Amino acid sequence: MRRAAFIDRDGTIIRDADYLADPERVELLPGAAEGMRRLTAAGYALVIVTNQSGIARGLYSEGDFQAVQQRLGQVLGEAGVVVDAVFHCPHHPDFTGPCDCRKPQLGMYRAAADRLGLDLAVSVYIGDRLKDVEPALATGGRGFLVLTGYGAREAREAPVGVEVVADLREAAQLALTTGESHEATG
Repeated sequence: MRRAAFIDRDGTIIRDADYLADPERVELLPGAAEGMRRLTAAGYALVIVTNQSGIARGLYSEGDFQAVQQRLGQVLGEAGVVVDAVFHCPHHPDFTGPCDCRKPQLGMYRAAADRLGLDLAVSVYIGDRLKDVEPALATGGRGFLVLTGYGAREAREAPVGVEVVADLREAAQLALTTGESHEATG
C-alpha cells in the first residue's frame, strides 16, 4: 500500500476562477508545482480530487472539464509534475441528488485507493476548503488547509487535527517533516 497526497484543484493547485471551463484560464498558484514535485520525490502518489458542481449546474460540460484537466496536465508537465490520477465529482445535491463522491464524502478517495493501491490512513489531504481536508479526520490521515483560494475565509473554523498553512509548498514541506511535533489549528 502506498501513501498519497490528495490535492484539491481550484484554489489549491490553480487560481480559483469560479466554474472554470476555459483551458486558457489555467494558472498555477505560486509554490504548487514545487510542493507537488517534493511530494512525488518522497514517494507520494499525486491524486487530484475536485468537486465540479458546475457540470451539474449546466455551467459547463464534462468535455469542458476534461479540456481544463488536459491543459492543467500540460502546465504541470512543463513544471516537472506528473499526476497519478484525477477524480472529480460532477454532482451537486440540489441538482442531481446526494452522492457518495462529493467532498467531504469519501467516494473519490476510496476509488483512488482501490485503483492505485493507496493507504488512506497514511496519506495527506490538501485543499483550500474544510471539505477538502475533513476526509483526513475520517481516515486517520493528515489534513492541510491552505490559505490560498477560500482557505483564508475558512481557517478560523479549522478543526483540531487540521494544520493551516500558507500554500501547497508549505503543506508539502510539513508533510515531509518527520519527528517533529506540529500544533494543529482548531
